[in-house]
Amino acid sequence: MKTSGSRNMRHTTRRGSRKAVTIIIWALVLIVTACIVYAYIQKRQPAGRSAQQQPSPQAAPPQAGGGQAARPPQGGAVGQNASAAARNATVVRITSVETGTIENAILINGDILTGREVSIYPTVAGRLAELRLKVGDTVTRGQVVALIDPSRPGEVFSQSPVIATISGTITSSPVSAGNTVSTGTAIYTAGDLSNLLAETFVPERYAASVEKGLTASVSLEAFPDETFAATVDEVSPVLDPSSRTLRIRLKFNRGDVRIKAGMFAQITLVTQRRTGVKVLPRDALINTYGSYIVFTVDAQGRARRKEVTLGLESESMVEIAEGLELGETVIVAGQTFLSDGDPVRTVE
Repeated sequence: MKTSGSRNMRHTTRRGSRKAVTIIIWALVLIVTACIVYAYIQKRQPAGRSAQQQPSPQAAPPQAGGGQAARPPQGGAVGQNASAAARNATVVRITSVETGTIENAILINGDILTGREVSIYPTVAGRLAELRLKVGDTVTRGQVVALIDPSRPGEVFSQSPVIATISGTITSSPVSAGNTVSTGTAIYTAGDLSNLLAETFVPERYAASVEKGLTASVSLEAFPDETFAATVDEVSPVLDPSSRTLRIRLKFNRGDVRIKAGMFAQITLVTQRRTGVKVLPRDALINTYGSYIVFTVDAQGRARRKEVTLGLESESMVEIAEGLELGETVIVAGQTFLSDGDPVRTVE
């Protein structure tokens, strides 16, 4: 009996121990769960709520008479706002509206020609007995340049001279000694190389603007860093019906031995020119659906939007017909994303 009672007592003790361990484990689980829930609630709580519940340490105590506390001076806030505005200002480059000269020009291709080119013909037909000049030689009007033998079978005649009808330089000689020539065969072609011309063809839409006396600048591939001044000297009275272009010739203002007939030329022809007008760099303009605007800078350092009317236009400058006054400060770089009233910081 004693052994059986002892066994029952040990069994009861073990059951009690297991029950106590189970209770402890559940208690720990509840504690951990509570901690997690509390932490989650704290995390979800707005950050400013606790701060609003706490009194501001810098708040001034109420006055004895029940009046409101004195407010701190506002100068510091104003200074901070000004400093922030300066930091947020857009950096722009500016210029001033000034008077100047503006030209409207067209760019066209052309060729360099001799000023006057004449073919020299014999007065009789026969065999070309002698050529006295070569291409590049200088010829004088009245000079004998060749001899023609007009003899025929059974008949012998004295040689007939070929006389130059122009002074200049021999530019071509299409025949050789011994050839049979007629009075319509050109023995030489001579030109005045001291008086070269630039010839070009102007598109029909510019024909009404072209007249004698217009100025131009000529660029040659042989001298890419130089331009040569020229003036319109000859204007064709009719347009070429096949190309719808107007032929013009320009005379160089000053001779230059480096310029050769046959060179390719790029001609900038000035069709209109105005002086003493308000001009502005083209970079200052913003095209807004067919109209043009610029941004000026006022005395407070803020951008001001203005619509302008243009006059003549060149490749880099425009004439301001309306919308701006002389001396106004205009933004020429950095204005793309500006709005009216935005603060700006200017640089020249």
